[in-house]
Amino acid sequence: MKRVFVAAAMLFLAGCSVTRQAQVSSLDAPNGIVRLDYGQAMFQNARYDDYVTNGTATKACQSMGYATASAYGQPIKTCTVISGSLCLNESVTIQYKCMGYAVNPNTANPWY
Repeated sequence: MKRVFVAAAMLFLAGCSVTRQAQVSSLDAPNGIVRLDYGQAMFQNARYDDYVTNGTATKACQSMGYATASAYGQPIKTCTVISGSLCLNESVTIQYKCMGYAVNPNTANPWY
């Protein structure tokens, strides 16, 4: 009976889809790179909202003097919690390239 319960729980959890909010994990101003991370537990199908994540990356790029951000590459998954040979938790990293130069409205027109 215990095996049936464990198998049913695993099948139930395997179908769970959760939307995560990625947070800025690192900034590389000279190269214009922003990395965002979110966690994903075992048997979880975590995803992120492209629009929200792009907005977070764009704000980070603007804080470094760039105008906008553009996603590049595939998400990078790294196991953060291991038990035996199982990965219990992963960290997913999304990379963005900062592009353009931000214009400060106070310095763009010297007549103000």
